[in-house]
Amino acid sequence: MPESPLPRHASSVVIGGGIMGCSTLYHLAKMGVHDAVLLERNALTSGTTWHSAAQVRALRHSRNLTRMIRYSVDLYSRLEQETGQSVGWIQKGSLSLATSPDRLTHIHRQEALAHAYGVNARSVSAGEAQEIWPLMNGADVLGAVWSPDDGRVSPSDVCAALVKAARGLGARIFEQTGVTGILTRNGRICGVETTQGVIACEAVALCAGLWSRDLGAMAGADVPLAACEHFYLLTKPVDGITGNMPTLSDHDNHLYIRDDSGGLLVGCFEPMGKAIHPDRLGPDFAFQLLPEDWDHFEPMMQGALHRLPALETAQVKMLLNGPESFTPDNAFMLGETADTRGLFLGCGMNSVGIASGGGAGMNLAHCIVHGRTAYDLSEADAKRFAPVFNSLDHLMARAPEILGTHYDIAYPGKQLRSARNLRLLPLDAEHRAAGAQFDQVFGWERPLYFGQPNPPVLRFDRPDWFDQVGAEVMAAHRGAAIFDASSFGKIDVQGPQAEAFLLRTCAGQMDRAPGSVIYSAMLGPTGTFLSDLTAQRIAPDQYRLFVGTTAIRHDLAWLRAQADGFDVTLTDSTETYAVLGLMGPDAARIVAETGAPELNDLGYFQVGPAHIAGKHVRAARLSYVGEAGWEITCRSENAPAIFAALRAAGAVPAGLYAQSAMRIEKGFCAMGHELDADTTPITAGLGFALRRSGGYIGAGAIDAARARGDRPRILSLRFDDVAAVPLGHEPIYLDGQIIGHTTSAAFGYRVGAPVALGMLDAPQRGGTKVQVDIARTLWDATLVTGPLFDPEGTRMKGPRK
Repeated sequence: MPESPLPRHASSVVIGGGIMGCSTLYHLAKMGVHDAVLLERNALTSGTTWHSAAQVRALRHSRNLTRMIRYSVDLYSRLEQETGQSVGWIQKGSLSLATSPDRLTHIHRQEALAHAYGVNARSVSAGEAQEIWPLMNGADVLGAVWSPDDGRVSPSDVCAALVKAARGLGARIFEQTGVTGILTRNGRICGVETTQGVIACEAVALCAGLWSRDLGAMAGADVPLAACEHFYLLTKPVDGITGNMPTLSDHDNHLYIRDDSGGLLVGCFEPMGKAIHPDRLGPDFAFQLLPEDWDHFEPMMQGALHRLPALETAQVKMLLNGPESFTPDNAFMLGETADTRGLFLGCGMNSVGIASGGGAGMNLAHCIVHGRTAYDLSEADAKRFAPVFNSLDHLMARAPEILGTHYDIAYPGKQLRSARNLRLLPLDAEHRAAGAQFDQVFGWERPLYFGQPNPPVLRFDRPDWFDQVGAEVMAAHRGAAIFDASSFGKIDVQGPQAEAFLLRTCAGQMDRAPGSVIYSAMLGPTGTFLSDLTAQRIAPDQYRLFVGTTAIRHDLAWLRAQADGFDVTLTDSTETYAVLGLMGPDAARIVAETGAPELNDLGYFQVGPAHIAGKHVRAARLSYVGEAGWEITCRSENAPAIFAALRAAGAVPAGLYAQSAMRIEKGFCAMGHELDADTTPITAGLGFALRRSGGYIGAGAIDAARARGDRPRILSLRFDDVAAVPLGHEPIYLDGQIIGHTTSAAFGYRVGAPVALGMLDAPQRGGTKVQVDIARTLWDATLVTGPLFDPEGTRMKGPRK
């Protein structure tokens, strides 16, 4: 029965008693929110947590996700000392097998990444792997990576320890208390309606797992996740298993394997999962399981029989089938929603909830208490999805594929296949006619490169698109190319206090005269990047902000949160306007021939009106690729006519791969690569773009950074060997020690060598010879201060993604 009585008010209410809810409640109490309340409609751990295989593997694809899981490991060991409650921590390591050359490259890249992030991992031979896991058939194993510090916990015991500690700090837990409504006033959380009464509150942490989407809808918020069936086999005791063993990862067979009560646990992430319609689960689903499905499991069972001969004679206890929730991009959702202030998400854990839960709960509590996560977790930002992804049909199509990606080889250029063509650019038909290959970002289909209508063969060495991207780069370098930037977010800021508002929210020179283009960072109180943008001042009381494709909901929500007290109007005009970047030495001739010779009179970082092909445009003189040109904004319906005129005058289409390669050669930073919420403009070498007069959010932290003598730590790298294929996130070595990691990488067609940008742990001199670890092979490179390619006549423009 629930604790009684239900309080009339709590500062924060946590909905959901699984690992994320229990961890968030614990950390809220630790951070001083002693009146926090957790509501669970059934009993703690019901739904998904109770049947988790509970593996805790430290390495993830980014430094901060890895940092977050390492925090979980530390927390789980600390909880036993803090509460006396065992969490069942078993640290026997994990062994990742490779049975194909590409998988071997993949796990070697993971090993290199582990070294960059301080995780203990090392390559072992097939023979050594057999010694670590003697029950396996290792005949086809090419090699493996051994991670001795990985382990597993008991999910129910972890939650019990978290709840025990939270109660000791004053937090309260109410089981058998369902949520029937989430109350809002003027777009803000004001309370929660339950089966036991109403609680007034200022913040809600939605950690309800499979049911989070429906609960979010109660508050007017999108929570795009869907459930899939997740299978693991349990056997009775098997000869040869004595005590606990490492987790065996046989990802070429889609399997994870470990001991369980003297027997075997054999789980899978099959190539295509089975979606679960929400109606199948119902409101009373708690500790139930879904029906066994041996036909679906059969292909994985064949792989398991090959890897584990002992399975042939093992007695099966059950094929466990439990629901897990998945998001459209395989990353969980954490932080305040774009739709409802005070509603914070901690859900969509994509089957890694136990490993992530300790650190994710800490960061969610930190976000509620301090207004930001403890470190950059933008890849998990709750605002990152386009609203179109909240469609149940799209989620049901995407979730099974996401389950299958867990054990994919991380080839560069790999694209998801499901739930595509949700948002089409104004020039989509033209791009398809030109043989474009697309990626999907924020729902938009964006051209990566042209002229190759067949999907590429994916590989780790020189990619299929190498020559085509080179031709597009050279078109921009020697003639003129058109880059479609229409997916950029666009925010119109209008009103008599537009300038004052932007001087507060942006760190750039927002008081420049109408007709100016301004690059600006948007900073948090710590002086680190929330976002960055290019602003066009159209009139004294009107600006248009251009932000990253994925940043529009985040940036618009943040700007609206700061707009109280300012007489301004903020409008999302993303779909109203298209943007075409015309770049290259022939761009001047082309604009003149197509009706806009006056654009040649614009100075750098100036914007002005004109007509191309008889259609009104507004063109900004700047460049993101190191070639002179304009970013041309027009109404979306006019884009085809303008594009056709530019093409007829000699410009050719170029895609995102060409743009990225040119950006890196030019040394331009990008959000999500070089720039994030842990990085200041000083560290990024963008201090020159900050307003010296201050007055913006984060100015005090920037002044402190200058006073400390902080210096830029992002440098360019040029590789000695043209055969190197860096992809980003590779460790950089100097004299045998890791001094940083690459953040972006490509082939530099204009300099004739592989190139990268790198974030260093401390400033280094240009000209320093270093080595870069690409899949455990060290490649020689040289650090370069400033751009690797800097043609006369171009100017810096703001970094954007």
